[in-house]
Amino acid sequence: MDVEFNKNEDSMKMAWSQVKQQLEKIYEGGGKKSAAKQKERNKLTARERIAYLCDKDEPFAEIGAFAGFDMYPDEGGCPAGGTVSGIGYVSGRQCVIVANDQTVKAGAWFPITGKKNLRMQEIAMENHLPVIYLVDSAGVFLPMQDEIFPDKEHFGRIFRNNAKMSAMGITQIAAVMGACVAGGAYLPIMSDETLMVEGNGSIFLAGPYLVKAAIGEDIDIETLGGAETHNAISGIADYKFKTEEECLDKVKKIMDKLGHHKKAGFDRIRPKAPKKIMVKSMAS
Repeated sequence: MDVEFNKNEDSMKMAWSQVKQQLEKIYEGGGKKSAAKQKERNKLTARERIAYLCDKDEPFAEIGAFAGFDMYPDEGGCPAGGTVSGIGYVSGRQCVIVANDQTVKAGAWFPITGKKNLRMQEIAMENHLPVIYLVDSAGVFLPMQDEIFPDKEHFGRIFRNNAKMSAMGITQIAAVMGACVAGGAYLPIMSDETLMVEGNGSIFLAGPYLVKAAIGEDIDIETLGGAETHNAISGIADYKFKTEEECLDKVKKIMDKLGHHKKAGFDRIRPKAPKKIMVKSMAS
């Protein structure tokens, strides 16, 4: 009995070690070189943004880290489905956070990205949790666009969920800290509050090159869909900021103004983690 127990224990430890090694690789996103490019543009990575946003004394429970695992090898892979997401606390309010990982194919949406984001929206609706979108995406991964839109459980349903959550009174906040183009440009517009970072954040359906090809007009990204354009002219955005940290600080302030969920008619004690108890094998 003791030998069998030890074999199972060793096997479990080995399996868990492999999981942790795979997670460390997933946490790198598109790799150190891509992360370095973010730094050059004064941008944080998706995980750094979440770490800055969330309350330091509360846990962040990541969901779907293994989404996209070993998928799309011909396209270079899609770690975590190109999105870092989970449930955390911002200004004491529990919420769902969805952050595009720009280091993975410029944050482009693969089929698995859409499925993962839809699941996060479902969790928000099932539990009536506010949603914070940290947007930095090049839109749909065009080589696979035929697999992203056709089904009712694909990309287009995200916008239906935006409208449904709005009707349910679920707060949605979009912080645009990078590209927000093509199909993804609808998401911040359908959110309750839209914040943009000057110089990096941009919202438009088609970029300068497509504008030139379609109507022959030359225009730069900032004029086409930058923070100033959408705050001062179109009215799509509500705030603009010089840095990502200032933008995330404003998200914290907005969350702080949200009312707390209704509680039951009795006092609740704060839950504590169970004590660790060493369990001896039956043979001993």
